Amino acid sequence: MTQIDTSILIRRGRREDAANLAKLHVDVWRATYASLAPVEAKTLLDEARRLPYWQSALVLQEPGKGVWVAVDADEAIRGVISFDASGHPAFEGRREIKHLYVALDAQGQGIGQRLLQMAISECRTAGACGVALAVVRQNALARQFYKKMGGVEIGGFTDPGPLWRSDNIVVAWDNG
Repeated sequence: MTQIDTSILIRRGRREDAANLAKLHVDVWRATYASLAPVEAKTLLDEARRLPYWQSALVLQEPGKGVWVAVDADEAIRGVISFDASGHPAFEGRREIKHLYVALDAQGQGIGQRLLQMAISECRTAGACGVALAVVRQNALARQFYKKMGGVEIGGFTDPGPLWRSDNIVVAWDNG
């Protein structure tokens, strides 16, 4: 059973969080995909490349769309989740979890669970028919986590990039 760290606060992301979110994103992505992604993709994904996404995502937040962060007592960001409408047909109208990252040294403390539960709840409250995300097929740990969290694998697609063509599984949490 995961030990929940109750000292972690979940709050809306703020514009001033963008640089720290870009760093967290790159650090966790590189560690997660160290043996899965091509070297070129790992080289090209850096903080400068991710910063514009986080700056943009933090501007307009509303029910069913936004960025939430997990912070410790010192306001250090320990995790992040971003979600929005999806334009990809594989999501079949569900809201999309765009990113879910937990700092490497904070994994296993329930932060990912809390962030995911919060995003699903917010999307449902905003009237979404469900929530889904794409996970790289070979990312067995993430797939196990999503299954444990009640996600159902409903399909897949090949993501064309921009950094790497990856084989993805769509995991969904439908309103029931």
